Amino acid sequence: MILLSFDIEEFDMPLEYNGEIPLEEQLAVSRKGLQNILRILKENQIKATFFSTVVFAENNQDLVQQLLSEGHELASHTWFHSDFEEKHLAESKQQLERLFDTKVVGLRMPRMSPVSEDAVSDAGYFYNSSINPTYLPGRYNNFKVSRKPFWQKKVLQFPASVSTMFRVPLFWLSFHNFPLWIYKLLSKLSLSSTGFLNIYFHPWEFADISNPKYKLPAFTFKNTAESMESRFDDFIKWAKKNNYQFSTTRDFLENWTQKNKN
Repeated sequence: MILLSFDIEEFDMPLEYNGEIPLEEQLAVSRKGLQNILRILKENQIKATFFSTVVFAENNQDLVQQLLSEGHELASHTWFHSDFEEKHLAESKQQLERLFDTKVVGLRMPRMSPVSEDAVSDAGYFYNSSINPTYLPGRYNNFKVSRKPFWQKKVLQFPASVSTMFRVPLFWLSFHNFPLWIYKLLSKLSLSSTGFLNIYFHPWEFADISNPKYKLPAFTFKNTAESMESRFDDFIKWAKKNNYQFSTTRDFLENWTQKNKN
Protein backbone atom coordinates (compact mmCIF):
# COMPACT_ATOMS: atom_id res chain seq x y z
CA MET A 1 0.00 0.00 0.00
CA ILE A 2 1.31 3.44 -0.91
CA LEU A 3 0.41 6.40 1.32
CA LEU A 4 1.05 9.69 -0.42
CA SER A 5 0.90 12.74 1.81
CA PHE A 6 1.49 16.44 1.32
CA ASP A 7 2.37 19.07 3.90
CA ILE A 8 0.38 22.05 2.65
CA GLU A 9 1.88 25.06 4.32
CA GLU A 10 3.36 28.50 3.89
CA PHE A 11 6.43 28.32 1.64
CA ASP A 12 8.75 29.74 4.28
CA MET A 13 11.84 27.68 3.43
CA PRO A 14 13.67 30.71 1.92
CA LEU A 15 13.70 32.26 5.39
CA GLU A 16 15.88 29.37 6.60
CA TYR A 17 18.52 30.48 4.09
CA ASN A 18 18.20 34.24 4.67
CA GLY A 19 16.14 34.60 1.53
CA GLU A 20 13.30 37.01 0.95
CA ILE A 21 9.65 36.07 0.58
CA PRO A 22 6.60 37.80 2.09
CA LEU A 23 3.70 35.76 3.46
CA GLU A 24 1.46 36.59 0.49
CA GLU A 25 4.04 35.13 -1.88
CA GLN A 26 4.58 32.08 0.37
CA LEU A 27 0.89 31.30 0.11
CA ALA A 28 0.74 31.97 -3.64
CA VAL A 29 3.61 29.56 -4.39
CA SER A 30 2.03 26.78 -2.32
CA ARG A 31 -1.41 27.43 -3.82
CA LYS A 32 -0.06 26.98 -7.34
CA GLY A 33 1.66 23.76 -6.34
CA LEU A 34 -1.44 22.36 -4.66
CA GLN A 35 -3.49 22.99 -7.79
CA ASN A 36 -0.97 20.93 -9.77
CA ILE A 37 -1.01 18.13 -7.19
CA LEU A 38 -4.80 17.86 -7.17
CA ARG A 39 -4.86 17.72 -10.96
CA ILE A 40 -2.34 14.85 -11.08
CA LEU A 41 -4.13 12.88 -8.37
CA LYS A 42 -7.48 13.33 -10.09
CA GLU A 43 -6.08 12.26 -13.46
CA ASN A 44 -4.68 9.11 -11.87
CA GLN A 45 -7.76 8.52 -9.68
CA ILE A 46 -5.89 8.04 -6.40
CA LYS A 47 -6.43 9.36 -2.87
CA ALA A 48 -3.92 11.01 -0.55
CA THR A 49 -3.61 12.80 2.79
CA PHE A 50 -3.03 16.53 3.19
CA PHE A 51 -1.51 17.88 6.41
CA SER A 52 -2.46 21.56 6.46
CA THR A 53 -1.49 24.47 8.62
CA VAL A 54 -4.43 26.62 9.64
CA VAL A 55 -2.78 29.63 8.01
CA PHE A 56 -2.69 27.90 4.62
CA ALA A 57 -6.19 26.43 4.99
CA GLU A 58 -7.81 29.72 5.97
CA ASN A 59 -6.28 31.41 2.93
CA ASN A 60 -7.13 28.58 0.50
CA GLN A 61 -10.51 27.33 1.65
CA ASP A 62 -11.66 26.62 -1.90
CA LEU A 63 -8.77 24.20 -2.54
CA VAL A 64 -9.21 22.46 0.82
CA GLN A 65 -12.91 22.03 0.09
CA GLN A 66 -11.96 20.67 -3.33
CA LEU A 67 -9.54 18.07 -1.96
CA LEU A 68 -12.15 16.90 0.55
CA SER A 69 -14.82 16.67 -2.14
CA GLU A 70 -12.44 14.52 -4.19
CA GLY A 71 -12.06 11.99 -1.36
CA HIS A 72 -8.74 13.02 0.14
CA GLU A 73 -8.01 13.21 3.87
CA LEU A 74 -7.41 16.48 5.72
CA ALA A 75 -5.06 16.33 8.72
CA SER A 76 -3.28 18.91 10.87
CA HIS A 77 0.13 20.49 10.29
CA THR A 78 -0.52 22.72 13.35
CA TRP A 79 -1.39 26.42 13.10
CA PHE A 80 1.74 28.05 11.69
CA HIS A 81 4.66 26.42 9.90
CA SER A 82 7.40 28.34 11.70
CA ASP A 83 5.89 28.98 15.11
CA PHE A 84 4.58 26.34 17.51
CA GLU A 85 3.04 26.18 20.97
CA GLU A 86 1.46 23.05 22.44
CA LYS A 87 -1.94 24.71 22.47
CA HIS A 88 -1.79 24.74 18.65
CA LEU A 89 -2.29 20.97 18.63
CA ALA A 90 -5.88 21.18 19.82
CA GLU A 91 -6.58 24.60 18.35
CA SER A 92 -5.52 23.64 14.82
CA LYS A 93 -7.54 20.42 14.91
CA GLN A 94 -10.64 22.24 16.12
CA GLN A 95 -10.29 25.07 13.60
CA LEU A 96 -9.82 22.74 10.62
CA GLU A 97 -12.84 20.71 11.72
CA ARG A 98 -14.92 23.87 12.14
CA LEU A 99 -13.93 25.38 8.81
CA PHE A 100 -14.43 22.26 6.71
CA ASP A 101 -16.93 20.13 8.64
CA THR A 102 -14.65 17.08 8.62
CA LYS A 103 -13.07 14.90 11.28
CA VAL A 104 -9.34 15.52 11.72
CA VAL A 105 -7.56 12.54 13.29
CA GLY A 106 -3.98 12.89 12.01
CA LEU A 107 -1.05 15.12 12.87
CA ARG A 108 2.30 15.89 11.31
CA MET A 109 4.55 18.38 13.01
CA PRO A 110 6.26 21.01 10.86
CA ARG A 111 9.76 19.81 9.93
CA MET A 112 9.01 16.51 11.71
CA SER A 113 9.69 18.18 15.06
CA PRO A 114 9.37 16.19 18.30
CA VAL A 115 6.26 16.76 20.38
CA SER A 116 4.76 15.54 23.65
CA GLU A 117 2.64 12.47 22.95
CA ASP A 118 0.54 13.25 26.02
CA ALA A 119 -0.31 16.60 24.45
CA VAL A 120 -1.05 14.94 21.09
CA SER A 121 -3.34 12.43 22.79
CA ASP A 122 -5.05 15.11 24.89
CA ALA A 123 -5.73 17.08 21.71
CA GLY A 124 -7.69 14.11 20.37
CA TYR A 125 -5.49 12.76 17.59
CA PHE A 126 -5.52 9.11 16.53
CA TYR A 127 -2.15 9.09 14.78
CA ASN A 128 1.03 11.13 14.52
CA SER A 129 3.17 10.88 11.38
CA SER A 130 6.06 13.07 12.55
CA ILE A 131 8.93 10.61 12.74
CA ASN A 132 11.53 9.95 10.08
CA PRO A 133 13.27 6.79 11.38
CA THR A 134 16.73 7.77 10.20
CA TYR A 135 19.61 10.08 11.11
CA LEU A 136 19.94 13.50 9.51
CA PRO A 137 22.68 15.72 10.97
CA GLY A 138 21.27 18.77 12.66
CA ARG A 139 17.68 17.62 12.17
CA TYR A 140 16.92 14.34 14.00
CA ASN A 141 18.39 11.07 15.18
CA ASN A 142 15.79 8.31 14.98
CA PHE A 143 17.97 5.52 13.65
CA LYS A 144 16.69 3.02 16.23
CA VAL A 145 12.99 3.88 15.89
CA SER A 146 10.73 1.19 14.41
CA ARG A 147 10.03 1.43 10.68
CA LYS A 148 6.49 0.12 11.22
CA PRO A 149 3.48 1.69 13.01
CA PHE A 150 3.66 1.48 16.80
CA TRP A 151 1.70 2.76 19.75
CA GLN A 152 3.24 5.41 21.97
CA LYS A 153 0.91 5.85 24.89
CA LYS A 154 -2.50 6.47 23.27
CA VAL A 155 -1.21 7.71 19.92
CA LEU A 156 -0.36 5.55 16.91
CA GLN A 157 3.00 6.57 15.50
CA PHE A 158 3.33 6.19 11.74
CA PRO A 159 6.96 6.64 10.64
CA ALA A 160 7.91 7.91 7.21
CA SER A 161 9.45 5.26 4.98
CA VAL A 162 13.17 4.71 4.65
CA SER A 163 15.26 2.21 2.71
CA THR A 164 15.74 -1.30 4.09
CA MET A 165 19.54 -0.86 4.22
CA PHE A 166 21.17 2.16 5.86
CA ARG A 167 17.72 3.75 6.38
CA VAL A 168 18.04 6.24 3.57
CA PRO A 169 14.97 8.52 3.87
CA LEU A 170 12.56 8.18 0.96
CA PHE A 171 11.24 11.68 1.41
CA TRP A 172 10.95 14.64 -0.93
CA LEU A 173 14.68 15.40 -1.20
CA SER A 174 15.44 11.83 -2.25
CA PHE A 175 12.70 11.97 -4.85
CA HIS A 176 14.21 15.10 -6.37
CA ASN A 177 17.87 14.17 -6.25
CA PHE A 178 18.03 10.40 -6.84
CA PRO A 179 17.71 8.97 -10.34
CA LEU A 180 14.06 7.93 -10.51
CA TRP A 181 14.90 4.28 -11.15
CA ILE A 182 16.89 4.14 -7.90
CA TYR A 183 14.04 5.76 -5.98
CA LYS A 184 11.62 3.21 -7.44
CA LEU A 185 13.92 0.33 -6.49
CA LEU A 186 14.30 1.55 -2.90
CA SER A 187 10.54 2.06 -2.71
CA LYS A 188 9.90 -1.48 -3.95
CA LEU A 189 12.25 -2.94 -1.34
CA SER A 190 10.68 -0.89 1.44
CA LEU A 191 7.19 -1.95 0.35
CA SER A 192 8.23 -5.60 0.39
CA SER A 193 9.71 -5.22 3.87
CA THR A 194 6.98 -3.28 5.70
CA GLY A 195 3.93 -3.69 3.47
CA PHE A 196 3.53 0.05 2.95
CA LEU A 197 5.29 3.14 1.63
CA ASN A 198 4.68 6.33 3.60
CA ILE A 199 6.18 9.22 1.62
CA TYR A 200 5.59 12.95 1.84
CA PHE A 201 5.94 16.03 -0.34
CA HIS A 202 5.05 19.74 -0.33
CA PRO A 203 3.03 21.85 -2.74
CA TRP A 204 5.90 24.25 -3.45
CA GLU A 205 7.83 21.36 -5.03
CA PHE A 206 5.24 21.46 -7.83
CA ALA A 207 5.83 25.17 -8.44
CA ASP A 208 8.76 27.29 -9.64
CA ILE A 209 10.98 28.00 -6.62
CA SER A 210 14.20 28.79 -8.50
CA ASN A 211 14.00 32.55 -7.89
CA PRO A 212 17.50 33.75 -6.83
CA LYS A 213 16.02 35.97 -4.11
CA TYR A 214 14.98 32.81 -2.23
CA LYS A 215 18.69 31.90 -1.80
CA LEU A 216 17.87 28.20 -1.79
CA PRO A 217 20.62 25.63 -2.27
CA ALA A 218 20.37 23.84 -5.61
CA PHE A 219 19.51 20.46 -4.09
CA THR A 220 16.24 21.87 -2.70
CA PHE A 221 14.82 22.95 -6.07
CA LYS A 222 16.35 20.35 -8.38
CA ASN A 223 13.60 18.67 -10.44
CA THR A 224 10.84 20.94 -9.16
CA ALA A 225 7.98 22.64 -11.06
CA GLU A 226 7.20 20.91 -14.39
CA SER A 227 9.99 18.40 -13.86
CA MET A 228 8.44 17.38 -10.54
CA GLU A 229 5.01 17.04 -12.12
CA SER A 230 6.44 14.71 -14.75
CA ARG A 231 8.46 12.61 -12.28
CA PHE A 232 5.58 12.34 -9.85
CA ASP A 233 3.15 11.27 -12.57
CA ASP A 234 5.71 8.74 -13.79
CA PHE A 235 6.10 7.31 -10.27
CA ILE A 236 2.33 6.93 -9.84
CA LYS A 237 1.97 5.17 -13.19
CA TRP A 238 4.89 2.87 -12.34
CA ALA A 239 3.21 1.98 -9.02
CA LYS A 240 -0.13 1.28 -10.65
CA LYS A 241 1.55 -0.82 -13.34
CA ASN A 242 3.06 -2.92 -10.55
CA ASN A 243 -0.37 -3.29 -8.93
CA TYR A 244 0.41 -1.22 -5.84
CA GLN A 245 -2.66 0.25 -4.17
CA PHE A 246 -3.05 3.79 -2.81
CA SER A 247 -4.91 4.91 0.32
CA THR A 248 -5.35 7.80 2.70
CA THR A 249 -3.32 7.48 5.88
CA ARG A 250 -6.44 7.39 8.07
CA ASP A 251 -8.01 4.49 6.17
CA PHE A 252 -4.77 2.51 6.12
CA LEU A 253 -4.12 2.92 9.85
CA GLU A 254 -7.71 2.15 10.82
CA ASN A 255 -7.41 -1.12 8.89
CA TRP A 256 -3.98 -1.78 10.40
CA THR A 257 -5.38 -1.24 13.91
CA GLN A 258 -8.21 -3.70 13.30
CA LYS A 259 -5.82 -6.36 12.01
CA ASN A 260 -3.38 -5.92 14.89
CA LYS A 261 -5.67 -5.29 17.85
CA ASN A 262 -5.19 -8.82 19.10
